[in-house]
Amino acid sequence: MTTTPAHPAHATAHATAPTGAHAALHARHRAVTPAWLATYYREPIELTHGEGRHVWDAEGRRYLDFFGGILTTMTAHALPEVTRAVAAQAERILHTSTLYLSTPMVELAEQIAGLSGIPDAKVFFTTSGTEANDAALLLATTHRRSNQVLALRNSYHGRSFGTIGVTGNTSWSPTSLSPLQTLYVHGGVRTRGPFAHLSDADFTAACVADLEDVLGQAEGTVAALIAEPIQGVGGFTSGPDGLYAAFKRVLDRHGILWISDEVQTGWGRTGDHFWGWQAHAAAGPPDVLTFAKGVGNGLSMGGVVARAEVMDCLGANSISTFGGSPITAAGALANLRHLLDHDLPGNARATGAVLAARLRAAAAELPAVREVRGRGLMIGVELVDAAGDPAPQTAAAALEHARELGLLVGKGGRQGNALRIAPPLSLTTAEAEEGAGLLIEALHRAGREPAGSERPR
Repeated sequence: MTTTPAHPAHATAHATAPTGAHAALHARHRAVTPAWLATYYREPIELTHGEGRHVWDAEGRRYLDFFGGILTTMTAHALPEVTRAVAAQAERILHTSTLYLSTPMVELAEQIAGLSGIPDAKVFFTTSGTEANDAALLLATTHRRSNQVLALRNSYHGRSFGTIGVTGNTSWSPTSLSPLQTLYVHGGVRTRGPFAHLSDADFTAACVADLEDVLGQAEGTVAALIAEPIQGVGGFTSGPDGLYAAFKRVLDRHGILWISDEVQTGWGRTGDHFWGWQAHAAAGPPDVLTFAKGVGNGLSMGGVVARAEVMDCLGANSISTFGGSPITAAGALANLRHLLDHDLPGNARATGAVLAARLRAAAAELPAVREVRGRGLMIGVELVDAAGDPAPQTAAAALEHARELGLLVGKGGRQGNALRIAPPLSLTTAEAEEGAGLLIEALHRAGREPAGSERPR
């Protein structure tokens, strides 16, 4: 397990708002970047370096990182094995493209194909999760000769034109235009909606009936169902275990492909399984699996795994200039080997249990906390007001207070009222206890703020 060296020269974060360097950079940022490019915090910060589970900002404040650059720093900040692999590869050659053979890319593809659980698997590398999901949709619609796609309500699959078209979270879908005809089904949110009152078995049966009903209304062939095993941007929500296995039995009768979006759930983050789809394994693996984020530990990498029959269906020429580049593949290989050698999925299960238990115990004294959910080191805290309605202002206040206390967390949910907790998988038990304490204090402070207090969304 990775440990964090002490850094006495750097002060721990405190309640003073960032000033100076942050303010100047923020003004320059706003002048040259799109208005829709969101940043966290009333006074946005710049993170300049990190080690283990900690990061430091430009003004020397240290934070315990419970978000990992949106679930991307999977093992640890500045993991020595990754930095050495990247440096060694950079000394040889940085870039070639898929027009040339690449030993690091082939070795990484072989390892991921073997881990995927998909028979006769082939791998295509991209530079992001958005691009991976776009490629999966291209494969599915080409293979099935249809642009009709099933997706889940409250879902998020990326920011490209194609992936926005299958995103069921309207907060992240800026246009209704799409090259796809998307049919949305229930199942992504267990504790809200028309089926929330049902038992898990009845919830699954109701969602399957909904799927059958939607398919009955579809015109002709449907290409695929794309679904996150745990919805990331949606606030770490999910249906019961086995739901997608029940879906797959319906999909298989119609020849419809199942795309499992593992951009956030992959690589053992859920603790119980290496992939999120394995909580639904009764009907077998998905036809297509997409990944990104954690595998590169900060390097820009994503990809698609699919059965050869599906992967090879494209008839036109295609390459990737940057996908699976020698330097990102070398870093990802080192990162993946470290994850497996140190059983970080097992560590995610153990430390995630500590975090979840502390938060659930504290929820009894926190009226704003409606639910603590998730698994492993993928934990969501949903916040509501006195009437039980979503409380995005409370979530924004808690996010702000956590930063002031020295803890970085994320935020999500359709109404922006869920905190997202996803530290690097090397988190220690002591850090889990420390972070839980800081977050609980942040929630107490947010709960004491008067309704309507101005905080960033």
